[in-house]
Amino acid sequence: MKKPVKGGLEAVQTRIADALERLAPGVLAQAAPATGDAFVWEPAHGGLVAVAQVAGIPLTLLKGIDSARDTLLENTRRFADGLPANNALLWGARGMGKSSLVKAAHGAVNAARKGGARLVLVEIHREEIASLPLLLRLLRASKRRFLLYCDDLSFDKDDTSYKSLKAALEGGIEGRPANVLFYATSNRRHLMPREMMDNERATAINPGEAVEEKVSLSDRFGLWLGFHNCGQDDYLAMVDAYAAHFGLKMAREKLHARALEWSATRGARSGRVAWQFIQDIAGELGKKI
Repeated sequence: MKKPVKGGLEAVQTRIADALERLAPGVLAQAAPATGDAFVWEPAHGGLVAVAQVAGIPLTLLKGIDSARDTLLENTRRFADGLPANNALLWGARGMGKSSLVKAAHGAVNAARKGGARLVLVEIHREEIASLPLLLRLLRASKRRFLLYCDDLSFDKDDTSYKSLKAALEGGIEGRPANVLFYATSNRRHLMPREMMDNERATAINPGEAVEEKVSLSDRFGLWLGFHNCGQDDYLAMVDAYAAHFGLKMAREKLHARALEWSATRGARSGRVAWQFIQDIAGELGKKI
């Protein structure tokens, strides 16, 4: 014979109600925050969650991407000043500073705006793209300017959320708010895997139109900034810049030899590999960074 539930039926119902309440999404805020420089869009937790400190590095430490750096910085500065600017897609080799550049450009623009209205960075996760129209509706009413940023943006087979992004960037009735700009990083230039386009071509009545549907997403970005694997000189320049910035005391010849050995074990040379090497050397030297 089963023992009676402690607390009776009412207690069980209360626990069930509490559990359902915890699972339910939070109530979205009705207005964008009036203060704060950085947020993460989390609609399940009430909307824009403040970020106390952006995990970024100074713009001067980004080496080997001078053209992309200057172009994105100027585009960001124009937008912050209320001038026309383009959505930007930073695509290409992994570990070459795409995400770091977005955060560094935001920081550099705000650092130069003494007394002026500050630019707000809002990160939206790939999984939340479908809720982008809700976010834009929230930001549209604000007098502040917002830089939306999605890291590692790409779409897989049977994923239709890219249509929400297309409409939000340019195609919707409301259009993109004048106070919002969108930056995305991706390893793919067209954001779609090649097999996804091939499948669309094979099954469509008009293969050309199917491919156009997929490629048209990347066309919503006025700026395409390509990032490519760096050579040895650029890699060593990154290592030198990090070492100087953090005051790591090691003979240059030895530092370079160790850095090249490190990159050989990783099978790649990139900004990410240089940063991982610097962390290892700093730990070895007992230096906090």
